[in-house]
Amino acid sequence: MVTVVTVPRTIQRALNYNEQKVQKGNAECIYAHDFLNDTEKMNFYDKLHRFEQQNSMNTRATTNTLHVSLNFDPSEKLSKEKLIEIAKVYMDKIGFGNQPYLVYIHYDAGHPHIHIVATNIKKDGKRISLHNIGRNQSTKARREIEQMYNLVKAEDQKKKTGHEIKVVSAQRVHYGKLETKKSITNVLDHVLDQYKYSSMAELNTVLKLYNVVADRGKEEGIIYKKRGLVFRVLDEKGNKVGVPVKASSIYSKPTLDKLEKRFAENEKLKPEYKKALKTTIDWIMLKPPKDLEAFRQALQKEKISLVIRQNEAGQIYGLTYIDHNNKTVLNGSDIGKDYSAKGIQEKLRSENLATDKQVTKKHDLPDQNTIIEKSKKVEEPLDQNIQQTPDKTLEILTGTREHHSHIPYELRRRKKKRRNNK
Repeated sequence: MVTVVTVPRTIQRALNYNEQKVQKGNAECIYAHDFLNDTEKMNFYDKLHRFEQQNSMNTRATTNTLHVSLNFDPSEKLSKEKLIEIAKVYMDKIGFGNQPYLVYIHYDAGHPHIHIVATNIKKDGKRISLHNIGRNQSTKARREIEQMYNLVKAEDQKKKTGHEIKVVSAQRVHYGKLETKKSITNVLDHVLDQYKYSSMAELNTVLKLYNVVADRGKEEGIIYKKRGLVFRVLDEKGNKVGVPVKASSIYSKPTLDKLEKRFAENEKLKPEYKKALKTTIDWIMLKPPKDLEAFRQALQKEKISLVIRQNEAGQIYGLTYIDHNNKTVLNGSDIGKDYSAKGIQEKLRSENLATDKQVTKKHDLPDQNTIIEKSKKVEEPLDQNIQQTPDKTLEILTGTREHHSHIPYELRRRKKKRRNNK
């Protein structure tokens, strides 16, 4: 069983996420703890009112919501009754047994999983601490439940899937398959609160992974001048498709004013994560990859996405790193000049050039025919090489050519000996 614990900014957001899935037929509320009515007799506002009533006992608390997902192996066929039982035991073990909470079963993934929405404000107004609850109380409870119900252990699930199951099933949006607004909302719910970005460009770097983009429109347009913001779906080629969705029409209201406040907050948080990302890059560069694409693949194995920024001519001018471990977006130049597009490319070229020289030294001196062949290749038109990759093209344009038209020293020395023998 894999547990994922998050602390949303508001109870409305966590509740809205699950209730919208219920409306679409992708989820079902199967249990309500410490509510006046059964689940089938309550609508969205009945559930929200109960949570707000409890939260009103402590208006000073800035965090009052717990959102947990319990994920089970696909081989485990668990009934609703068994899922409710596991949810009760879990909530008791993490100290939420007396709190109001709702349990939802979701049907939109290939593995059985439930979501639990709860408040950490107690009836007397005191707060249940959420600090490290996922690492401490939740981990202990999860291990005990795995033994109690003979469930597949989380470690075994991670080996099979290769990564942890995320609390929000945010998937790449494909235009026409699902309602545009709903698809965009799912992505925003996953990205906006979890990732640390400090500009619109950095935010869009993450959103584009899900085929979504935040768009202010053209500078001379009305939307831009009135500080408006819309979100749009992208096709597989990165083109905007479909009808734009206004930020103000989305439930969480991710308007430009709100996002700019978030930019400032995130900017203060990013320095502590630079060191971890820098260490990972340095570790990869101990044995430099052969090119930028291999570098990107090496980062991907460490759960870091590399976005390569190019102009219309295909020239690379920037790198952006998305660290999914720490949910942080950093431009290479922000980490240091050695981690920028220019710095990384120079490092890859210099290291691979040094490797090529070492390999050459291991071989015997080439004969004169080989030298002539190499000279011919040097004189070939540059246009014949432009068909190669952008990285290779850049290497050809900026690299230093080798010229073999001179006579090797060893050949000159042999001629000199012949003259002395005459």
